[in-house]
Amino acid sequence: MNFRTNTLAAALAISLFAGCASYPAGAAMPARMEGGILTGAGGMTLYTFDKDAAGSGKSVCNGSCAGNWPPLSASETDRASGEWSIVMRDDGRRQWAFRGKPLYFWSKDQKAGDKTGDGFNNAWHVVR
Repeated sequence: MNFRTNTLAAALAISLFAGCASYPAGAAMPARMEGGILTGAGGMTLYTFDKDAAGSGKSVCNGSCAGNWPPLSASETDRASGEWSIVMRDDGRRQWAFRGKPLYFWSKDQKAGDKTGDGFNNAWHVVR
């Protein structure tokens, strides 16, 4: 190995360890940053709702609201870590929260990268 290969290998190792610092080793993160926004499965944009109180452990978007704004679901085996927490929904299901705010998809976003729900009713916001 030469100096350039060693430097590249070291940089890769550092970035891998840094990325794991806030989430348990071996666990899949519930979402990731893409292009400066938080995205879930398939690169779909995630949103927060102003009526959800950060750190309350609860979502106030239920019923028909959750039909339009599907929650980012957490399984029974998922565990909170760092900035990621799990809130209980009125229907007994679990939902991921980031920095204490429950996360949602917008039913009208059609493809990865869509952000059509940003600013909806001045209460829904893309997570940046």
